[in-house]
Formats: sequence, structure tokens, C-alpha cells
Amino acid sequence: MLDKDGYRPNVGIILLNRRNEVFWGKRIREHSWQFPQGGIKRGESPEQAMFRELEEEVGLRPDHVRIIARTRDWLRYEVPDHWVRREWRGHYRGQKQIWYLLRLVGRDSDIQLRASQHPEFDAWRWNQYWVPLDSVIEFKRDVYRLALTELAKHLQRRKSANPVAPNEQASQAKQQGLEAPQPSTAQKAMQAPSPAKLKGAAGSDLS
Repeated sequence: MLDKDGYRPNVGIILLNRRNEVFWGKRIREHSWQFPQGGIKRGESPEQAMFRELEEEVGLRPDHVRIIARTRDWLRYEVPDHWVRREWRGHYRGQKQIWYLLRLVGRDSDIQLRASQHPEFDAWRWNQYWVPLDSVIEFKRDVYRLALTELAKHLQRRKSANPVAPNEQASQAKQQGLEAPQPSTAQKAMQAPSPAKLKGAAGSDLS
């Protein structure tokens, strides 16, 4: 489902724990990390799509999280031609996304990466909110910066949770050109999934 400009409606999810750290998932069998995201199906609202993708990719149900905020407007990124399925070329430009900021009210153990038959991630960990973005595929980085920056004002201030002065937050937001997420003590990894028919790199971006 594409809009008239060739963008596919999509949702992105920034999931926080009680320390204002964010969930990062490692793309299955790849060396890149990202936030959960996925396409909006015909007839779905962005919020319905967000909850569906959250359960499919992370195994969390609506009662495991609380919605804190969402981006006001669509954020867009274009996908290079060599990442686009051949049959979509000439029509598909990229994604337009509504981003949600969620608080985990459940437990770490509620996160299940194998909740669906086609898992998107094979490991996960908590990282500081302004983690460097080098591990994110290049054409998505600007959208990540925009979403993180817009939603940062909704973070609860916690003295014990990675304190950053407001002027330093703005500075860090501009510096995300960046390196791979640094492991936290809450890093979670799972065994490699059993062989299954998984989407390829281009196909997974179009999900």
C-alpha cells in the first residue's frame, strides 16, 4: 500500500525501560541494530499497526506497555534502488512513519523475539537514549534523529538514569553520525533461530 508519492505508511517504536534506556534489536543474521518498525496494513490505524508490530517483533502485548507520545506528523526516508524489490522499482520511494514512544510497564522477561514465525531480531539490549547511530543503516539515520529529538521532551527526568543536561541532549542529538550501540548490563541474546524462510534485506525493509 503506497501513497500517491510512492511512500509506504509505517510505524516506528521507541521502547523505554524505567531508566529511560531504549530497546535496540539486532537484525536477524546481520550486524546492524534498529528500533522495531513495520508497515501499516489496509484498514489499520497507526496505533493498531504499532501494537501488532510490537507483538510480532518483540512479543509485547498492549498491557506490557504504556503510550507516552507519538510524532505529530509523518517522518519520511527514501530507500536506495538496490534495496528495493525489482517489481517495486519505479513506484516505491520509501517509508513514511509515525513514531511512538512507549514505556515498558512489564518485565524484561516479557520480551520474546520469537513471538512470530519470522523473527526480525536475534538479540536485543537496552542502551542510553542518545546512543550513536552508526549501526543503523545509513538511509534511516536522519529519521531516527528526527524521531528521537521530537520525542525526547517527553522523557521523565530521573537523576539515576543516564543524566544529561538539556543543552547536552541537543548537542548529542546532532552528533549521531555515530558508532554502534554500546552494550549495557541488560544485554539479551538468543540462539540463532532454526532455519526458516526469512525475508531478505530488501524485503525486511518493506515490511
